[in-house]
Amino acid sequence: HVQLVESGGGLVQPGGSLRPSCAASGFTFSTYPMRWYGQAPGKERELVAFISSTGGGGVTRLRDSVTGRFTISRDNVKKTVYLQMNDLKNEDTAVYYCKAELPTGAIWGQGTLVTVTS
Repeated sequence: HVQLVESGGGLVQPGGSLRPSCAASGFTFSTYPMRWYGQAPGKERELVAFISSTGGGGVTRLRDSVTGRFTISRDNVKKTVYLQMNDLKNEDTAVYYCKAELPTGAIWGQGTLVTVTS
């Protein structure tokens, strides 16, 4: 079945790093762009990062607030998308979700919690 499974969140101090990952199954992963969203406590879920398929040119886009600190990447052999999070700030605290937009509908991961606190 179609599924996205996330892992790699955790508790870190400001300035620290994490690398959540999202493992895909049940669809042709390499064909589709992937996205990471973040939902901070009490706030709406918002797009954080985007990566196109290789066929789409491998384009990446980041929310302005994380540009220069985060990097989205994918491994089409492992069928996994990553979010490298560096220089983490308190305002990055959120549940992070990966998403695939398939012709049959959106697929979401279960989310992984990133907590940044001193």
